[in-house]
Amino acid sequence: MVISNKPLSFILAAFVACLPLMSFSNTEKDSAHVQTEATHEGAAEDHHAEPTDIKSKIKAFIGHHVLDSHDFTLTQDDETGKYYGFPLPVILWDNGLHIFSSSKFHHGHEVAESNGNYYVINHHDGKIYRTDAKGTITEDEKTGHPTNVRPLDFSITKTVLSIMVAALLMFWLFTSLAKSYAKNGGISSGVGRFFEPLVLFIRDDVAIPNIGEKHYKKYMSYLLTIFFFVLFLNIFGLTPLGINATGNFTVTFALAILTFLITNFSANKNYWGHIFWMPGVPKPMRIILAPIELLGVFIKPFSLMIRLYANIFAGHIVLMSIIGLMFIFKSWIGSTLSFGLSFVLSILEILVAFLQAYIFTMLSALYFGSAVEEHHHEEEGHH
Repeated sequence: MVISNKPLSFILAAFVACLPLMSFSNTEKDSAHVQTEATHEGAAEDHHAEPTDIKSKIKAFIGHHVLDSHDFTLTQDDETGKYYGFPLPVILWDNGLHIFSSSKFHHGHEVAESNGNYYVINHHDGKIYRTDAKGTITEDEKTGHPTNVRPLDFSITKTVLSIMVAALLMFWLFTSLAKSYAKNGGISSGVGRFFEPLVLFIRDDVAIPNIGEKHYKKYMSYLLTIFFFVLFLNIFGLTPLGINATGNFTVTFALAILTFLITNFSANKNYWGHIFWMPGVPKPMRIILAPIELLGVFIKPFSLMIRLYANIFAGHIVLMSIIGLMFIFKSWIGSTLSFGLSFVLSILEILVAFLQAYIFTMLSALYFGSAVEEHHHEEEGHH
């Protein structure tokens, strides 16, 4: 693997260019007179009761931020209980198709009715469950998990919406970049001047060194897509919109599965030969090494999934916890220190957003390179 000084220069350039666009993650207002909202009649209070003390509210707010949501709440007024945002479509399959607006849930405080079925959002996991008209959720005594029927959920959630926005943004940006090449004789213009160095960086410092001149072109479309997709979602997570797409386990799992499938379906016979019958070692050892190497095939995408998920998720938790300390200390010394530390961490998180996108892309290219590498071994009798 070849790594030059260009990755650092490009990451720093992108980091500086995006500083004006960044902001802090959502913070929650401190009010000593916050009124708890009334629970739905008959619903279990532990599912609908709002926290009353400041520490519990901060903990609940952080949990709400890192989880997905069926509505897009920009902010809320604790004193009046009003939410500012917009609902998203809920699409369920439960003995038939059910489509309705998430506004029916009233931010998780009410039971939604659709074609004679009743549904609630469980506050512990943010999932939708079928209930009775009172919104009763029963739990397993041993595990504490809901025992209600959970319909298939195809809803456009906050994470799904952010993925769609990122996809449309990428389509618009790189379509414009391609058109500027055709119009200006191979010279980029407009916003493409910022993204062109990143495209060249992925080609010259990620794809070619790790995959090779012969095979890198067929992987370039995926590598560019995965880099900018992860990058944009990471940056969305640093805005006040409260999006945590790459800190969502299912999103990183899907991305890792794509890398896993491309690696193994495009691999040559040398790749599989090294896994099941490794050359250059005694035959008894090959039998022992084969299951270990096969296990490594699945560990590689698993490490991709966990690395991206854990870094982004932990960054959100730490940053918002430090911001929450400002409202717990309620003193100019403690609040000032928390603000300064959260500011430094916010700057660091911007760098992490670029770094994690780079690492995911680079490791994917490394796996592709190992899959198509051509080995030239001597005859076994010469070993």
